[in-house]
Amino acid sequence: MSSTFMGLETARRALSAQQAALSTTANNVANANTDGYTRQRVSLEATSSFPAVSKNAEKVAGQMGTGVEAKSVERIRDSFLDYQYRLQNNNSGYYDTRAKALGQMEGVMNETDDSGLSSVLNSFWKSIQELTNNSNEDSARSVVSQKGQDVAGTFNHISESLTNVQSNLKTELDSSVLDVNSLLSQLNSLNQQIAQVEPSGNLPNGLYDQRDVLLDKLSSLVDIKVSYNKSGGNALASSEGTVSIEILDKNKQSLGTVLDGKDYKATELKVNYDEETGLAKSVSIGDSEIQADSFSSNGSLLGFIQSYGYVTADGEEKGIYPEMLSDLDNMALEFAKAFNEVHRNGLTASGEQGGDFFDFSSGEANPAKGAAAKIKVTDSIKNSKGQNIAFSLSGEPNDNSNATKLASVLTGNITISGKKTTVLDYYASLIGELGIKTQEANRLAANTETQLNAADLNRQQMSAVSLDEEMTNMIQFQHAYNAAARMVTLQDEMLDKVINGMGAGGR
Repeated sequence: MSSTFMGLETARRALSAQQAALSTTANNVANANTDGYTRQRVSLEATSSFPAVSKNAEKVAGQMGTGVEAKSVERIRDSFLDYQYRLQNNNSGYYDTRAKALGQMEGVMNETDDSGLSSVLNSFWKSIQELTNNSNEDSARSVVSQKGQDVAGTFNHISESLTNVQSNLKTELDSSVLDVNSLLSQLNSLNQQIAQVEPSGNLPNGLYDQRDVLLDKLSSLVDIKVSYNKSGGNALASSEGTVSIEILDKNKQSLGTVLDGKDYKATELKVNYDEETGLAKSVSIGDSEIQADSFSSNGSLLGFIQSYGYVTADGEEKGIYPEMLSDLDNMALEFAKAFNEVHRNGLTASGEQGGDFFDFSSGEANPAKGAAAKIKVTDSIKNSKGQNIAFSLSGEPNDNSNATKLASVLTGNITISGKKTTVLDYYASLIGELGIKTQEANRLAANTETQLNAADLNRQQMSAVSLDEEMTNMIQFQHAYNAAARMVTLQDEMLDKVINGMGAGGR
């Protein structure tokens, strides 16, 4: 026979369960604007029916329900949507970093106005053309000297500016490495906290949310694979467990485990630099060292490495900024050598043999190294205010034949970086290639940003708090709670009748 108080207990359980649901709804509403918060719901489960199935079970018409209980409070989240978001976040981090680096380079080259190198070279060529028409005028030679200094100064400025931006990229690269290691350390700490809570049968939803936020941040820096390790003890089936993280390459192959969720061990990631060039040489993941040109884990870290520059296994300097600086150095070197060769074959107004017009000595084993940064007009030309410019081949005041040859250095073919081209065309090709790369990087960055927003929207539709939905739930749970309270009142009246009204006959 069922207990006299069975109905009261059933109603009490209903009150507790609906109150838990209302409390969870209140928590969702309170965190509607909290970044990284995942809405939660109470898992309601019917309690065991009476009587239990057994050989000696009481013979009744059938089993009766005994109420409901709040089994657990769970997050509403889809791991597949998290995977899609992190995949797009990974691509967005890489292309955004690359686009910004190329955008900064475009700003340095500054070919949109008259202060760019192309305009300065054209002004220099025009001044030499003017000299061919007025070779006997001191002012024309002085202008050539000044315009030559402008060319050298522009080379210097561009090289210095690119080097400064490159230095800033190294700072950001180092900062990204610190961010990766900091995130891994925080994730390792959360793993330990989660492992302490789950075995008791509770779900640490707040810790799960914190962990997912950190995983999102980490996914923008490197490509990661996240796997889950179930906790022991009395952990619920819905508990997520601790996470282990591997860094993946472009082929989705593991480069190494950086977080062990079983042993609670975080492995440090480090970028090693070449002592001679200062460029990235390799990436270390614990005891494993990966050559920089073989490291292909998509994300901001790779974007910074490719922008700042790296050394290949063959010793070549690669990357957006090292390659542009190398092209500028080769251009400055070959231009200065060709111009000096013609200038040395001419004669000045006083009939003296012409010397070097440009000094491009860098003091390096490779003469092209740093040529753009160090090219300058020689003191002989500069201090004489153009009087030592060798414009003539015969020494006559009206002989402009060597000035014509000097002008042809800018328009004639010379060999730069193994290509037969003119100085102006070579530089135009550099700017054109830079524009194409920047345009492509901006397009890919915009595309991945759109895809990231779409993935985030899908995830938000699943996990974000909807105030309309929560208000609906609140009304639903409130009515259920009121009904359960009415049942308690009814059971109280019944028990009052049983206790106080029955057995009073014959008094």
